[in-house]
Amino acid sequence: MPYFALFYDTVDNFVERRLPHRQAHLAMIDAAYADNRLVLAGALKPSGALLVFRADDPGEVERFVQNDPYVTQGLVSRWRIQEWAVVVGEHAVPR
Repeated sequence: MPYFALFYDTVDNFVERRLPHRQAHLAMIDAAYADNRLVLAGALKPSGALLVFRADDPGEVERFVQNDPYVTQGLVSRWRIQEWAVVVGEHAVPR
């Protein structure tokens, strides 16, 4: 199963503006992690986020994006999904 990196670019004053939507966003993160779809997630400094998914296709990640309160409430100014070929680590692609 391939990995996909989801990159979020966030709006100015994101930290303050996210508060009303943070619990709903974190509930989605927790559910995706519990389902073993989400491998890692965290903030990129100074702004943005990176979420790494294991999924059959990028459409699964796109469905996450379309339902994420940070996206639907306009806190993410831009996002992109990129397939990631892991070459070192537990789930590396054979060379």
